Amino acid sequence: MSLFDVEYIWFFLLLLPIVAFMYSAVGHGGASGYLALMALFNFAPETMKPTALLLNLFVAAISFYHYAKSGYFNKNLFFSFAMTSIPLSFLGGLIEVDAAIYKKILAILLVFAILKMLNVFGKESDDIKKIKIWQGASVGALIGFFSGLTGIGGGIILSPIILLMKWGKMKEAAAVSALFIWVNSAAGMAGQLSSGVRIESQSFVLVGIAVVGGFFGGYLGSQKFNHSGLKYLLAFVLLIACFKLFFT
Repeated sequence: MSLFDVEYIWFFLLLLPIVAFMYSAVGHGGASGYLALMALFNFAPETMKPTALLLNLFVAAISFYHYAKSGYFNKNLFFSFAMTSIPLSFLGGLIEVDAAIYKKILAILLVFAILKMLNVFGKESDDIKKIKIWQGASVGALIGFFSGLTGIGGGIILSPIILLMKWGKMKEAAAVSALFIWVNSAAGMAGQLSSGVRIESQSFVLVGIAVVGGFFGGYLGSQKFNHSGLKYLLAFVLLIACFKLFFT
């Protein structure tokens, strides 16, 4: 089934740039949001992961550009996670799981996205601690594997961990997460392509639409844009998707 054969595709295309805008504003590529939308609109499970990874590559790159340009990127913090996340994300991308199991795993990971949007955990602190090598390697490996396995970039999980462990400030976490998402998405996509998965040509139309929202979100987010109200709306959408993934 073609991506554009999905029922109410026009409504999906309307929501897509809004999701990209919101995620890019906080330094994320938006895969958890894209996957939630695709779940709500009954996309075929086999198309969800590669499509989300592809969208992530473009939107996360835009978000990283804006945050790095504003001077928030901490390369040492990034490499602490990336050295293990990249190979594990590739490995996760090689693995195809049963559609029912995939939905349950994705629903659990979306809970992290909801908690992040609601600011339940991951508060900013002035008491910044230096990350240990084993800590970065462990966190990067775990998030990287599930990033490749499900199609999320991992930033929605990494950024609250950075704040919770006091390894960086809010904007710094956003910049690191944006590039972390990009490299994981690239590795996961490489794993997908190596396993024989094909990217549908219609996916690039979705890329063009998401990039518009991602560009403005990244720019305004890096310039202290207030997006708290929209975050609650997005959390509500993710919650609906969680229920749908668990019970369908």
